[in-house]
Amino acid sequence: MVPGGHTMGAGGNCICPKCGERTNHQRGAPCQDERCPQCGAKMLREGSEHHKKLLQKKTKDQ
Repeated sequence: MVPGGHTMGAGGNCICPKCGERTNHQRGAPCQDERCPQCGAKMLREGSEHHKKLLQKKTKDQ
């Protein structure tokens, strides 16, 4: 395991939980430290536990 528990690797995308905007994940910069270029919300790593929980909540709310 990598120190800090970050194990998703260098590739992938960051996704905005509010507007759905996607950006390329930048190695060494956690998505949660990035802001959405469209609406300013904190980004999530696509496929992360936080992203999965968001998708489950959205599915449940429909």
